[in-house]
Amino acid sequence: MPPPLMPKGTAVWLVENTHLTFEQIGAFCGMHALEVQGIADGEVAQGIKALDPTANGQLTWEEINRASADPKVRLEMRRLEVPLLAKRAKGPCYTPVSKRQDKPDALAFLLRHYPELSDAQVCKLLGTTKPTIAAVRDRTHWNSRNIRPRDPVILGLCRQVDLDDAIAKARAAGRKRAPEPTVDAPAEKEAPRSNIPAWMAGMTLKRGGETR
Repeated sequence: MPPPLMPKGTAVWLVENTHLTFEQIGAFCGMHALEVQGIADGEVAQGIKALDPTANGQLTWEEINRASADPKVRLEMRRLEVPLLAKRAKGPCYTPVSKRQDKPDALAFLLRHYPELSDAQVCKLLGTTKPTIAAVRDRTHWNSRNIRPRDPVILGLCRQVDLDDAIAKARAAGRKRAPEPTVDAPAEKEAPRSNIPAWMAGMTLKRGGETR
């Protein structure tokens, strides 16, 4: 059994306020019986403030009275029921004020390169809202002239792992990917047109300038 909070202070209080034996107090506080006896004689723990274990919920008077009635009984610390901390609900992460001005650029990047992402996924990744996404998509954002698509991972607005996971889920759901850029084949060059008249096209030249 772990010792109570402030074992010597607890031992001082038990010596002063109960009829427990030195062995019982020592066993509860993790101390030797002779050390507890030194506390009772005023030779040990001088100046240490007594700590009431019943006030902080480590002991009850029922437990103290039960042990006082039988010197062989050892005190048992009360189990404190500490409520578990509630887990934070999954949602958009907090974005520092210094990086909020970069969100439109990140939105433009995702809309251009990953149109398969849903608005809800983009909101979760960047911590933005659907009206803002619509404004960037429709070019009605108040700062549309200055928006430049930039990678949100490089901007520090989301993690690469989260972005890859969102893309994988979107593609697994059957959403369309971004169209890959196509390279047009070079046009065939036309043969240069001849300036020879049509009536001369079938003639051949002979030596001496005669024609045939």
